[in-house]
Amino acid sequence: MKLLVTGASGLLGSKITTLATQAGHKVYSGYFIHKPKNGEPFNIDLKNHKSVLKRIQEADADIIIHCAALTDVDTCEIKRELAKTINVDGTKSVIKSANDSDSFLVYISTDYIFDGKKGNYKEEDEPNPVNYYGLSKLLGEKTVTEESKEYLIIRTSVVYGDMPASGKRNFALWLIENLKANKEIKILTDQFSSPTLNSNAAEMLLEACNKKLNGIYHIAGASRTSRYDFAFRLAEKLNLDKSLIKKAQTEDMQWKAPRPRDSSLNTMKAQNALKTKPMSLDEALIRLKEEIDLA
Repeated sequence: MKLLVTGASGLLGSKITTLATQAGHKVYSGYFIHKPKNGEPFNIDLKNHKSVLKRIQEADADIIIHCAALTDVDTCEIKRELAKTINVDGTKSVIKSANDSDSFLVYISTDYIFDGKKGNYKEEDEPNPVNYYGLSKLLGEKTVTEESKEYLIIRTSVVYGDMPASGKRNFALWLIENLKANKEIKILTDQFSSPTLNSNAAEMLLEACNKKLNGIYHIAGASRTSRYDFAFRLAEKLNLDKSLIKKAQTEDMQWKAPRPRDSSLNTMKAQNALKTKPMSLDEALIRLKEEIDLA
């Protein structure tokens, strides 16, 4: 199988390329700034429509996994035109390329398409984003459903993993670094999600590709948890000082963009369709510790 992964230097994309390469697939690792370590590096600029068409045509992949996006929520809020160019227009270019190449398209979306008023969102629940990042990803979803020949939309939530990606630390690594340095950290008690270990998500996603699942699936962690509880349980699993973790609330944050309070995802559809199951938070943190120890 020949895969093209956009955003291959990101948290999810890098793990997908690693696992797909290990499985013996031909992998083109699409990137813009940070060159990926696995697969065949493949530079793609989502802001350049003609470049995207040309590059993806050259790859002629069986499956295109579109992970690349502008994901910084506050940047998207401030620079809306840039977010639209990358997350909406760039996705349209990828869709056209996939259609032209007869490639199966997998679009990576987010729990932030929901407003967070109820949590435990199912695939068929009505989206209602509260910030421009969520809106831009939702517009990407709509374009996929309207224009793609064959597609799978994956929504995930607060992805974390054992290594920095695209030059950035994820939430788990930020926690570990600060706790090991004996720094007090303030963590939200009133924002809930479904934290997702990137290796678990990548395994599920590749299985979904092999099965050619179509439609929309929530591929995320199996546990609904607050940011604070995530931090506390991570500290427990890694034997770090829990007393350094202090409680904070959303109103204390000086964000440019609002965040959904409870964007947790219901993963039953994925659990029923896949042999690889979404991990509970405790399972995932044990695996994270193992992956960090091996790194």
